Amino acid sequence: MASTGQSAIEFRNVAYQPDGSREILHELNLAVAAGETLILLGRSGSGKTTSLKLINNLVVPSRGEIMVEGRSTRSWDIIQLRRRIGYVIQEVGLFPHFTVERNITLIPRLEHWPADRIQARLKELLALVGLDPELASRHPRELSGGQRQRVGVARALAADPPILLMDEPFGALDPITRADLQSEFAALEKRLRKTVVFVTHDVREALLLGDRIALMEGGRLVALATTAEFLRSTDPLISAYVRSAGGSLHNTALGGER
Repeated sequence: MASTGQSAIEFRNVAYQPDGSREILHELNLAVAAGETLILLGRSGSGKTTSLKLINNLVVPSRGEIMVEGRSTRSWDIIQLRRRIGYVIQEVGLFPHFTVERNITLIPRLEHWPADRIQARLKELLALVGLDPELASRHPRELSGGQRQRVGVARALAADPPILLMDEPFGALDPITRADLQSEFAALEKRLRKTVVFVTHDVREALLLGDRIALMEGGRLVALATTAEFLRSTDPLISAYVRSAGGSLHNTALGGER
């Protein structure tokens, strides 16, 4: 997906060290262009999820600033900030006592959208994520894992936020369902043109879905490259990640530079 070149999110010398403990994030400088899909790639403990949480102010930086749409997260009204951002996590986080319809339309209802607009948006979103409208009356426990994840994506998109944060959203799914959802999300990205920050430890997923890949180790940004540059890189650290995926990554669904 092509970006506009204007930064939607920017980390400026950001560090995070909760309660004087070990520093989880160290001097992160990174800009995400509007309309870009940036992958945060790294092993567990590398700082990926913490970076994501800093964007929507779930945690606050110990030093530095995070800019969202040109404003520091410190100056945003926290509710307004989070309603500009859709958030999708691996565990989905659906409300178990709500139906699919109630889960998806939660934010539009909080924003006091008219009932007819809410229903139109629900119908649009169910079609967008490939869910049968008959599922709208079901509860999360009545759905498969893949269906629940689709509901989570639909809920994140409900109020049409310009920014989407995704934390290992497909990691808990079986390989076939995961591959299906990866392909569907790649098509969705091109259609919606959102700014997406996507956390994964899976190199193949990063190459399939990303415009650029930010490789993190030990709370530091150690490499930043387009997907094509990542594949061609001779940097030993990047090469180690490519080798760890096994097989030929050049035959991924990317088929070349995004």
